[in-house]
Amino acid sequence: MDNFFTATSLFTFIACILLGCLYAWVLYRKNNKLTKTLKYTLTILRIVVVTSISYLLFAPLFKQISYTLEKPIIVIANDNSISVDQLKSSDFNQKKYEEDLQQLADKLSKKYEVKTYNFSDSVKQGLDFSGNGKLTDGSALINRLNDELLNRNVGAVIIASDGIFNRGGNPLYDLNKIKAPVYTIAMGDTIPKKDVLIANVNYNNLVYLDNEFTLDVQVQAYESKGENAQLSISADGNKIASQTVAINSTSFVKDIKIKLKASKIGIQKYTITVAPLDNEITTKNNTQTIFIEVIDARQKVLLAASSPHPDLASIKQAIELNKHYEVTLVLADELENVDVSTYSLAILYQLPASGNTTNAFLTKIQNSKISLWYVIGAQSNIVAFNQHQKALNFNRTNGTLQEVFPNIAPNFTGFNLDNNALKQLSEYDPLLMPFGNLSINGNYTAVLNQRIGKVSTQSPLWFFMEDNGRKIGFLIGEGIWKWKLEEAKNEQSFPLLHELISKTVQYLSVKDDKRKFKVYTSKNTYEENENIILNATLYNDAYEAVNTPDVKVQFKNEEGKVFNYTFSKFGTTYQLNAGTLPQGNYTYVASTNLGDKNYKANGAFYVSALIVEYQQTTANHQLLNTMAQQTNGKMVMPLNLLSITDELDKNEQIKTISYEDRKYEELINFKWLFALILLLLSVEWFLRKRNGEA
Repeated sequence: MDNFFTATSLFTFIACILLGCLYAWVLYRKNNKLTKTLKYTLTILRIVVVTSISYLLFAPLFKQISYTLEKPIIVIANDNSISVDQLKSSDFNQKKYEEDLQQLADKLSKKYEVKTYNFSDSVKQGLDFSGNGKLTDGSALINRLNDELLNRNVGAVIIASDGIFNRGGNPLYDLNKIKAPVYTIAMGDTIPKKDVLIANVNYNNLVYLDNEFTLDVQVQAYESKGENAQLSISADGNKIASQTVAINSTSFVKDIKIKLKASKIGIQKYTITVAPLDNEITTKNNTQTIFIEVIDARQKVLLAASSPHPDLASIKQAIELNKHYEVTLVLADELENVDVSTYSLAILYQLPASGNTTNAFLTKIQNSKISLWYVIGAQSNIVAFNQHQKALNFNRTNGTLQEVFPNIAPNFTGFNLDNNALKQLSEYDPLLMPFGNLSINGNYTAVLNQRIGKVSTQSPLWFFMEDNGRKIGFLIGEGIWKWKLEEAKNEQSFPLLHELISKTVQYLSVKDDKRKFKVYTSKNTYEENENIILNATLYNDAYEAVNTPDVKVQFKNEEGKVFNYTFSKFGTTYQLNAGTLPQGNYTYVASTNLGDKNYKANGAFYVSALIVEYQQTTANHQLLNTMAQQTNGKMVMPLNLLSITDELDKNEQIKTISYEDRKYEELINFKWLFALILLLLSVEWFLRKRNGEA
């Protein structure tokens, strides 16, 4: 403890002494009852006490310095993934390795602070040699060390691994975060072993029923030159395709394209297998499973008109940009033979038309339940149109046409449109529509309104309605092909017309899901280290989301084993995190009650096995050596791992750091001074009382 003996503090101390002397002189100068020796003794005691008390009140701050020593931290992390356990060299002694690594930790702990970790798909504290990690994420280890040991005295990091990192980034690029030498223990075998495997499968996860699709399968083989591998593909346990693969090199890679046909609706499981060769190092990488959703072809859209028109090409082209839709254009007399029931949406382009008889077709359309989109123009028979449907009526028509410009309708929420693209509307040519007053019977939502000249109106131009559960759309005006030409003039223009048509078709053709209880997984296929996430929504009779009752769900695997869970309530919905599950097919049934009604929902998902750790069967010691050299460390083999102790002792950068802690305190905070003052006062009081002084 040091005092700042400045001129001010010295003056304060002298002043306090003088104050003590004055106090003692006033107290004892006229006292003749005490002996001279005792009088001087009491005077000195009083001077010391008064001086101490006054100095405590006026003394400067005292600087207190303490020193904390921090030993270097040595991190030991062992790779606990499957590949380390699998790729052992023939002379590797697992038991000795575990004993040596533990001995290394114990030996280093006598001189350093040692922290141990194990890592694979996650990072955990302590050494673990079970070798069951499904992945190896070296970057996660470096980031964990950086988070936990930031600004600490990290002396060195010792990593025991085979150098196979298959998740996260390359740890080589993250090592600068911890700013310490890295010593690597090179596990595994760098000598290639005999192995054939499915390295990768490229495919489209959505195909249409009865369509052909292609699987691009990459087969790799090592140390198997001259042998033949049998590649096969199975669906529902039945082999549907096979091919012989001739391996013509020691390090063999070949992409094989196999065409299959989608013959069943739903999510289909396909298993791609390459038959094992004799004396393979592992057969865990010989199989991959994929899932493809097969849908019942595209939704069919009927584009019906009485005669050709440039608008028809614009509409058809915009719809067919979406691969989920198939457009059939039918004109005039051919309409009588159309099977309306095969379509999900019919676009009636200027039908009923003037001078054209399509009554039988229009009757079939009206009696069907499919959605309709009416486009009205110069060819439309307005009288017949008014009779054909009841939603829209033209009054006071005189057979003439008028120009109408598009204007964005406010507050439309049926689907999203690009705000910047909507600014293009002001540049578009007008459409031609029949002259007359519009009368709309019912509620509607407009995406575009009419602008007559420079006057913006509230009359709709492009809008939607509902009629007894059937969605109906209207476009009042022909000539949208001119909008397409306007967009083509400027390469920077947004294809607004295509977006309007495409989203109109989606809006009209999509079937509303009116189920009051919905349960669905976040994805169809999970890896075995992923958490299974389910979401559920329950609606009351007013179709408001509620989550008052509990929702229970039961999973069942292929062997019939049952797993029971209860959903958690989340906002106004439900969510379940079921954790990880073993590989296999699972079905689920969820149930709940609302009032006196019972609700159930079911589905399925698949948990696929992780084979990433089996995809590379040769240790990467070159990467481990680069990690060590880049950080001024060293790579050692498992047999010599105890030599790391000597390497650390020789490294002069690894040393204990002393941290200085300075703080300033007032003397009045030291309690022992109060005890001393109290003691002096007690002694003075005792001597005065003993000699008859009050």
